Amino acid sequence: MLAVATWEPTGERKQIMGKKFDAARGKVDRAKRYTVEEACQLVHDCKYSKFDESVDLAVRLGVDPKHADQMVRGAIVLPHGTGKNVRVLVFTKGENEKLALAAGADHVGGEELAKKIQDENWLEFDVAIASPDMMPVVSKLGRVLGPRGLMPNPKVGTVTPNVAQAVKEAKAGKIEYRVEKAGIVHAPVGRVSFGPDKLRENVMVLLEALMRVKPASAKGTYFRSVTISSTMGPGVKIDPSVV
Repeated sequence: MLAVATWEPTGERKQIMGKKFDAARGKVDRAKRYTVEEACQLVHDCKYSKFDESVDLAVRLGVDPKHADQMVRGAIVLPHGTGKNVRVLVFTKGENEKLALAAGADHVGGEELAKKIQDENWLEFDVAIASPDMMPVVSKLGRVLGPRGLMPNPKVGTVTPNVAQAVKEAKAGKIEYRVEKAGIVHAPVGRVSFGPDKLRENVMVLLEALMRVKPASAKGTYFRSVTISSTMGPGVKIDPSVV
């Protein structure tokens, strides 16, 4: 097995980064559960890195994903996007090819794209969309795209006859969410540079979406815990009762 080299700060740089993180963590009361507004403000105030950090939300739900009727999954368009330049691939043909390109798709095609993915393990895209007539071709890529979360799926709107609209939504900041085995949903909600107000709006849209798809069979408290954090910053716990 080949050893994989990983970069870690050393010496003075590590000490400086450690001090900055400790200072950021000192601003957060780990025993407190904040409102969404307070938590987003803290994420913004705790930034100390030089790059524009991503911000993610982790929500532990009172569901058991082992049961099919308690699987929580869906997709939403965040009002302020994710701050990421999304590369979109579309499997389609005919007039839809022109429509997809006009909507901003980065790659459009059919069998030739599927062959490139299968033969060359080419994965230079973040979202894959397909028109229904292309699914016999796309379905053969399940082993490649499935484990990476790139397989088009009608449940989240990435298998659709209206590929142009799907491309626009993906470019505008549409995200997919799916509960993991431990009952947790992880999803991006923007970047620190968005500021507290835009982060709050994105967070609330995601939480409202999760509430709308609450399984009827889920018992007890639905939002068990909610935590927001930036790439380099400490986690900030949100009070689920005020969501």
